[in-house]
Amino acid sequence: MTPNTNMGSQVHYPPIAKSIPKKTKFVIGGMSAMGATILVHPLDLIKNRMQLSIEGGGVLHHRTTLHAARNVIMREGFFALYNGLSAGLLRQGTYGTTRIGIYSNLMEMNTGPDGTPPSYITKVLIGISAGGVSALMWTPTDVCLVRMLADGRLPPAHRRGYTNAFNALYRIVKEEGILTLWRVGFCIYFIFYSTDHEELIYL
Repeated sequence: MTPNTNMGSQVHYPPIAKSIPKKTKFVIGGMSAMGATILVHPLDLIKNRMQLSIEGGGVLHHRTTLHAARNVIMREGFFALYNGLSAGLLRQGTYGTTRIGIYSNLMEMNTGPDGTPPSYITKVLIGISAGGVSALMWTPTDVCLVRMLADGRLPPAHRRGYTNAFNALYRIVKEEGILTLWRVGFCIYFIFYSTDHEELIYL
């Protein structure tokens, strides 16, 4: 580090960059994910409705994204685009933060004393571990999210009418058993396996 001696005899050293505490990283990561969810949640709902628009070879109800959004707004109101938002926020606040926490700790453990980063293969394994473990832990939030997104397309007599994510968790456990929350756990694990692997390609 070279001191700056241009200003008289007084020696000035450049400021030393301080590392961000782990807790701060987790909070920032979780809050960022939740903020993004607020913005993209209507698109997630529309995607869900479009995927479920054909059942058993039925009629295609939503031809395009804009057509699906228009149908939802006309039939259920504008704020129906945010149905299930509490589940989306809960998912990102838990899964997103857990993944960042596991990933950061494993990266730190596998970084050399001189700051040498882990190998590509090690990074891939770290990403798979962080994403997979987090996905399996927080699969219940995904189950709640999908159910709340799809609820509005059901006939009124068949709607579950979850008021929020916690109400959904409580009722699913009470009415269907706790294992229902992990019914699609391994499917979600492999989805996040592929996602986290792709994210690490350019690291």
